Amino acid sequence: MAFLLQADAQTNPRQAAGRLKSHKQKVSTNLMVKEPLFVTEQPRERALLVGIERGAVDWPLEESLAELERLVDTDGAEVVGSVSQRLTSPNPRTFIGKGKVAEVAAAARALEANLVVFDDELTPTQQANLEKEVPGVKIIDRTALILDIFALHATSREGRLQVRLAQSQYLLPRLRGMWSHLAANRMGGGVGSRFGEGESQLEVDRRMVRKRIGSIRAELAKVRDERAGQRKARLASSLFRVALAGYTNAGKSSLLNALTGADVLAYDKLFATLDSTTRRLVLPEGREMTLTDTVGFIQKLPTTLVEAFKSTLDEISQADLILHVVDSSAQQRDAQTHAVRDVLEQIGAHEVPQILVFNKCDLLDEQQRELLTSRFPQCLSVSALTGEGIDGLLGRIEQAMNATSTLLNILVPFAEGHLVQLAHERCAIVSERFTEGGTALQLQVPPALVSRFQPYKI
Repeated sequence: MAFLLQADAQTNPRQAAGRLKSHKQKVSTNLMVKEPLFVTEQPRERALLVGIERGAVDWPLEESLAELERLVDTDGAEVVGSVSQRLTSPNPRTFIGKGKVAEVAAAARALEANLVVFDDELTPTQQANLEKEVPGVKIIDRTALILDIFALHATSREGRLQVRLAQSQYLLPRLRGMWSHLAANRMGGGVGSRFGEGESQLEVDRRMVRKRIGSIRAELAKVRDERAGQRKARLASSLFRVALAGYTNAGKSSLLNALTGADVLAYDKLFATLDSTTRRLVLPEGREMTLTDTVGFIQKLPTTLVEAFKSTLDEISQADLILHVVDSSAQQRDAQTHAVRDVLEQIGAHEVPQILVFNKCDLLDEQQRELLTSRFPQCLSVSALTGEGIDGLLGRIEQAMNATSTLLNILVPFAEGHLVQLAHERCAIVSERFTEGGTALQLQVPPALVSRFQPYKI
C-alpha cells in the first residue's frame, strides 16, 4: 500500500493525499479491534546447556549448570534443556565425545534451540569444530556468556573499557577460520588454498584487534592514573580503607547501603553492579573510614576479566581491611567462599586482614545459625535487609582499626587546636582532659598520622 501511495503522489498529489487519509482511517479502525500489526519485542533465544562431570570437585555438575542457567537468564535467554557427560578430561577436538556431539545436535533440533552454551571455556579449535558439527546454532562458552553480561551491565567509562579489553583478548585467538572458507572457495581447496584472500583478510582482522587492544590499554592506563590519584588522596587523608569482596549476588551492595546509608544499586541478579563504589562511613565513636564495593567473583572466572579489571580489583588488594561477604543461604556457600579466596590470592590480596561476614542470615533458621557459628566461630552473621548484626560488624571494624594503630599520650598546645580536631576525626580517643599547657590526649593513632602527633608525645 505504501508503494502505491508513493507512486500516486508523483502523478496526482491530491488523489494520493485523499487515499492516504482514507487508508489511515481504515488502519486506525482495524487497530481498535485487532492485534497490533507489528511486534517490536524480540523473542528470547532458546539455550541448550552442556557440561561435563569430572568426578570429585567442589562444584557438582548439577549446581554448576544451575548457576549457568542463572547466567543465561541474566543475559536474556531462556534455557530449554541440558546435556551432560562424565569425562576425566575434555576431548581436545570437540570438548565432548563424538557421540555426545551428535546428541547435542539432535537435542538442539528437537528443542528448537538456537544457542548452545558450554559450562567451561572452549579452545578456538573446539569451538570451530563444534560449529561445523552443530550447524545453524550459535556455540558459546561460559567465558563468552560472562563477557556478554559484563557488557550489558558496565556503566562507567572505566567499566566499559575493561569489558572491551577482555572481549578483544577473548576474540583475538578465535579469528582463525572465520575467513578461511573464502580462500578455499577461491582456490578450490587442496594445495595452494592456504594462501590468498581469506588469509589476507584474517591478518587484517588480527591487526585491527591488536590495535584495538593497544588503544584500550592506553585509555585504561589514563583511567588507572586517575584512580591512583584518588587512592593516593585517600591514603594521604589517613582514612582507614575497607573493601567489600565476595561472590556475585552475595549482597555486597546491599551491605554497603546498610552501613553507609548510600543508595547504590542492589539487584537480585548476577553481576548487577560492576563498577567499584566508595562511600565514607562514620563509626559510632566518631572516626571516619572509606568503604568500597567491588565487582563480584564467580567460579571459573575468566583470566581475561581478572587482567582487565585489575585497576578495580586493586581497591581490594590495597585496602587496610577486607570484608569477605558470603551468602549464608546459598547451597554452594563453602564452594563460593573457596572461589573468592582463590581470586583474592590471585590478585595478591590474601595477606590483607579479613573479616568473614555471612550475609542474609534472616533466611536461616535457628539450627542453621548455630551450625554456622560452630563451624566459623570468628565470623559475623548479618542481614543487610533487616539490619541485624550491623552494630556488631561496625564494632569489629573498629577493633581492626585499633589493631593497626599506635597508642600515644600527647599534649597539644591550645594554639594547635586543629590537631585536636584531627585526632577526633581520624583517631580513637581513649581519654581527653584540659591542662594549663594544652589538651592532654591518650589516643590510638593510625600509622599514617604517627609522625603528625609524635612531636607532642609525653
